[in-house]
Amino acid sequence: MALVVAAEPIPLVEDADGVVRVGATRVTLDTLVAAFREGATAETIVEQYPSLHLAEVYTVIGYYLQHQAEVNAYLQRRQEQGTRVRQESERRFDPTGIRDRLLARRNPRG
Repeated sequence: MALVVAAEPIPLVEDADGVVRVGATRVTLDTLVAAFREGATAETIVEQYPSLHLAEVYTVIGYYLQHQAEVNAYLQRRQEQGTRVRQESERRFDPTGIRDRLLARRNPRG
């Protein structure tokens, strides 16, 4: 039997919101790269996120290692977007005293 050498597609999919996910899962590229940067092995990542396949994780890690500048730029954009969304939410819905307000709703006699 001859060894067939073929390029495998990178299991990354961009959703309608521009979020890159791993394969057919809800696990984001952000999550996988963060775990890898923190020292997690591919096996550990699969244990933490059982919807992932080990081969996919290795492929994505390889992609990250070969395209760090592009991936880091994407991650930076995502972080900036998250900051903007959080600031907008806090501007629209003041989080100050939210615990007390929620508890007051729970126990109106309070």
